[in-house]
Amino acid sequence: MTTGRKLAVASMLVAGAIVYLTYLGAAESWQYYLTVDECLKDVSLHGGTCLRVSGKVAGGSLQIGPDRRQVVFMLQGAKGSLAVTFSGSIPDNLAENMDVVVEGRFENETQFHADKILTRCASKYQSNNSSSLPVSPTKPKDAL
Repeated sequence: MTTGRKLAVASMLVAGAIVYLTYLGAAESWQYYLTVDECLKDVSLHGGTCLRVSGKVAGGSLQIGPDRRQVVFMLQGAKGSLAVTFSGSIPDNLAENMDVVVEGRFENETQFHADKILTRCASKYQSNNSSSLPVSPTKPKDAL
């Protein structure tokens, strides 16, 4: 085999390995999140895999540790709820009845351990219909 062919084969193997590793790394992030209800349909399908689950922090369920490094709450969906535990840096604006996305794994069929908590603030992205905005006067049409 000539040197050029050896180099071509080695390049193809390296390129194939890079494509395969890129696919493995991106596969987990292709689906942004599941809802609580989608996640609870069949918990056994999700065992051991990293998931993002979206829901609302159920009212009366938020328990934040005294050092603000641990939190336990129920993530509420339309039909069911999921017990979530988290250890780490808690978002400052985490509150009951707030939409959140948690990223983590199931510890067992009833307990979800989050590695990240992302708070969602829909009001930040809604249009502001405030009357304090400046209004430009309309010009009258010129008479012909």
